Amino acid sequence: MIAYALATSLLWGLADFGGGLLTRRIPALTVVVVSQTIAAAVLGVVVAATGAWSQAGDRLWFAVAAGVIGPAAMLCFYRALAMGPMGVVSPLASLAVVVPVGAGLALGERPGPWQYAGMAVAVAGVVLAGGPQVKGAPVQRQALLLTLAAAVGFGAVLALIGEASTSVTGLFLALFVQRVCNVVVGGAALYASVRRGGAATGPEGTRTVLASLPALAFVGLADVAANGTYAMAARIGPVTVAAVLASLYPVITALAARGVLRERLRAVQAAGAGLAMAGTLLLASG
Repeated sequence: MIAYALATSLLWGLADFGGGLLTRRIPALTVVVVSQTIAAAVLGVVVAATGAWSQAGDRLWFAVAAGVIGPAAMLCFYRALAMGPMGVVSPLASLAVVVPVGAGLALGERPGPWQYAGMAVAVAGVVLAGGPQVKGAPVQRQALLLTLAAAVGFGAVLALIGEASTSVTGLFLALFVQRVCNVVVGGAALYASVRRGGAATGPEGTRTVLASLPALAFVGLADVAANGTYAMAARIGPVTVAAVLASLYPVITALAARGVLRERLRAVQAAGAGLAMAGTLLLASG
């Protein structure tokens, strides 16, 4: 379970890093729609090849809900980032882990004392790894509400995708349905944005999008793989531990920025990465 959950954080962290780079050249909504369309197409082939359609059942509604909530949460997050300050918005979004952890506790999971300690340390590390801004411009009430809405949405997706299937082939179908819903909701939002005068492509038009297709494919497929590994971790359980370990992805994003873009980590981010590692060890030892 720990390996699956840590793989989730690695994949999500790299997907977020790649998506962040792409949004410097391509509108965020376009990144979401194109990357998820590629992922849906690949999953469609996998579903057809494995005969996963036979696994259709009531649990697919969890995947539908995750597919609708995910893009809405992302839009809230992007709007909050635009309003800023990012140094407050980004760490607050990591509170998403509270939702699946709360769901696990409500369902009767009772981690041991070392695991509780590990959760607290790891979550604190994730928040600090985002480089929280404690001085400067105040946070607008709307930005705060949008950030909290995004955190709840991200957490709900974690909880829902963990319940969307009971078998590996069923998981393929659930992820496919989730991605199709992502594309529908994201595509509708992109269409509405363009109707209001927003841009659908970068400054160089569709050429930028076409040149970025390999990177867009990586972002979409890494996100899908992360959802799959998280679902496996949540199935093996306990969900409370799997959710906290999976939420370490901001640390991966920060480290990727340090390694690829040579961005310097602030002292608070380095401390956060260390705490996240310590929390992981505590969770593993529990």
